[in-house]
Amino acid sequence: MEVTSVLTVAATLGEGPVWTGDALWFVDIKARRVHRFDPATRATRHWTAPDQVGWVLPSIRGDMIAGVKTGLHRFDPETGAFALLHDPEPNRPDNRLNDAATDRHGRLWFGTMDDGEAQSSGRLYRCSDGVCGDSGLDPVSITNGPAISADARTLYHTDTLGRTIWRVEVRDDGSLGKPERHLTIEDGAGYPDGSVIDAEGCLWVALYDGWGVRRYDPAGTLMQFVRFPVANVTKIAFGGEDLTTAYATTARQGLDAAALGTQPLAGDLFSFNPGVAGLPVVPANI
Repeated sequence: MEVTSVLTVAATLGEGPVWTGDALWFVDIKARRVHRFDPATRATRHWTAPDQVGWVLPSIRGDMIAGVKTGLHRFDPETGAFALLHDPEPNRPDNRLNDAATDRHGRLWFGTMDDGEAQSSGRLYRCSDGVCGDSGLDPVSITNGPAISADARTLYHTDTLGRTIWRVEVRDDGSLGKPERHLTIEDGAGYPDGSVIDAEGCLWVALYDGWGVRRYDPAGTLMQFVRFPVANVTKIAFGGEDLTTAYATTARQGLDAAALGTQPLAGDLFSFNPGVAGLPVVPANI
């Protein structure tokens, strides 16, 4: 399976790819930048966020919701303005927002993490119809995922430093059941970063320091590994007209001069043919 660099970005910490119907959006967390890439024309744009930005997702209002270090912001690409909507953790200034996804109902699920990647202060939150609250899951240092099944009844939550992905029942009211261990990444294979569900219900997991992306079936059995020419793969998104192209963000963070010499494409945006379609992104009902 051929993996190709489609955009030279040299992102320090590329993350949060999402297809909006005509373009791919992603961020460079540490550079505080939001990027938009149109594969058809190869046109690119970027905006500067007010602080570290973990992701942007489309909103039902036609603009976007951004996960900035200081909280949820409404982001208007037309003006470049960011407006704070909600700070989930006003008493945790050392935390930042990290990864997010919406489910079929438009509920927004997002996680926080310790910016120093040491304290177990990261939590998972749910936001719907303007009301945000703690999901009730145990805190970890780095939250990732989250990924939600097509029927919105199963949520996959990642403890990156613990190398574990948890499977959790989502009840009709959006509350969560008891977490069950879904899979653990073995030592030496990297750390589970962002994840996403495909149209067949399988989970794609990007591996930071793992040189690629894995695909797992709904039972948690490894089905496929896609190797990359760079070590730090952070997340994939399904895009294109039929959602059959996979786009992947990567990172240069933590690579010394010698490593960058052997990985000149680190931090770029990549694409490959996954052999399966993805699921359309539902705008957040915010």
